[in-house]
Amino acid sequence: MDDNMQLGGNIELSGFKDIDGASMVVLKKMIGNYAKRISEISEKFESLHINMKPIHEREKSEMYEIHAKLIKDGKPVVSEVVERNLFIAVDSALKKIVNEIS
Repeated sequence: MDDNMQLGGNIELSGFKDIDGASMVVLKKMIGNYAKRISEISEKFESLHINMKPIHEREKSEMYEIHAKLIKDGKPVVSEVVERNLFIAVDSALKKIVNEIS
């Protein structure tokens, strides 16, 4: 099964198929806000790809590995975060990218 999900034309998520609907609403809003900020900072924003991989899947002690890759002016800007809280992981990964291009 294809695990990729498009948000708008230039944002792609993968690995998020098992996340519940309410959490996905929050994640999409968070990612959309970061994408808007990135496009305001960089006119050469081409695409953003976020990959989530759950690791150590045990009840109440999951870890999430987030890989975020921004393509800007043909060059990749990447960040990687491992965190227990999925929202903090996505936020931290995207914050690193924003800080790097600012």
